[in-house]
Amino acid sequence: MPRSSDAVQIKDVLILLQLKRSLFQSVLIIAIMLPSVPLVAQQSVSSADSQPTLPDAPSDAQAGTQSPAVASQQSGATLSGTVVDKQGDVLQGARVTVSGPAGAPVQTLQSGNDGQFEFKGLKPNAYQLRVTAPGMITFTSSQITLGAGEFHILPPVALSISPVNASVTVSGNNKKLSEEQVHIAVQQRIVGVIPNFYSSYDWNAPPMLAKQKFQLSIRSIVDPVSFLSVAGVAAAEQYQNVFPAYGGGLEGYGKRYGAALANHVSGTLLGRAVYPSIFHQDPRYFYKGTGSIESRALYAISASVVARGDNGRWEPNYSRVLGHFSAAASSNLYYPASDRGASLVVFNGLAGIGGDALSNLIREFVLKRFTSHVPQGVNGNPKGGTEEVRCK
Repeated sequence: MPRSSDAVQIKDVLILLQLKRSLFQSVLIIAIMLPSVPLVAQQSVSSADSQPTLPDAPSDAQAGTQSPAVASQQSGATLSGTVVDKQGDVLQGARVTVSGPAGAPVQTLQSGNDGQFEFKGLKPNAYQLRVTAPGMITFTSSQITLGAGEFHILPPVALSISPVNASVTVSGNNKKLSEEQVHIAVQQRIVGVIPNFYSSYDWNAPPMLAKQKFQLSIRSIVDPVSFLSVAGVAAAEQYQNVFPAYGGGLEGYGKRYGAALANHVSGTLLGRAVYPSIFHQDPRYFYKGTGSIESRALYAISASVVARGDNGRWEPNYSRVLGHFSAAASSNLYYPASDRGASLVVFNGLAGIGGDALSNLIREFVLKRFTSHVPQGVNGNPKGGTEEVRCK
């Protein structure tokens, strides 16, 4: 029979083994449960990542701080184009204005180095474009309808050169300037001989005072070449037997010469001095020199009935028209009685106007190249437009 001490030892060993078994089971349970903790967490994260993230709706404050560029791109229209001249060269610095309906704001900008312009953020509506540039004719477009978000590119906007309508003010002593004009005129002679006093090749020449108009007309009357031209007219009338009551021979020629000289004196004095001083008109023909042949011819012919006033404006040529008819009327005093009457006045008056038109055509197309002492640096109308010249 075992001893009691051995029984106690056996009992202690069994208790110890039972405690170790309980401890092992606890450790085993903990070991099994520990891996499941991160797995659940990982699954929770993966589940969160697998769902799409939706942005929060913008608040009123955020919507109010949206940039104008973004708002323009979302709803505004864009209008762009290029400004060029008739040769296709770009125009920098042209003033471009776009306007909408009444009450809508007007926007203005300048074309860039490449001639381009661009208006952004335009509200859907009908607009009109206006383009201006110095020395160019203003361009105004038709209505341009723009929709929301539309990007509209215009064809090149071509500007034409504007006809000159300038006012040139000549400052200085009126008398001195007027005397200078007479000095220039009396030096102008065709092939250095025949007077070409009443042609002005300086489009901006200042006007002459009344005294100088009389001086130039008298200088033209007494010029030796004028007496020769009158002699030629009388000879032609003698040959054609114009005014037969004058008769033939030396006596008839003398009468014809006297009548032709009287016509020359009265026509020049009245049409080049008296009436121009009364109506303040310039008695000279202003050489145009530019433009087409048709435009220059039309200008030359019209100058017989249109004159430049001393104020620089163009107006009916009262001076020359009245001068011709007044000279024709005075011819009733010395023409043969059989040739006098209203018909003589009308015929000679119209003949004088027609003679001016023919003379102006010759001045415009022929005489300049043969005229001496034409002032250097002048060549008629430099711009081909209509200019006003004022002297003060």
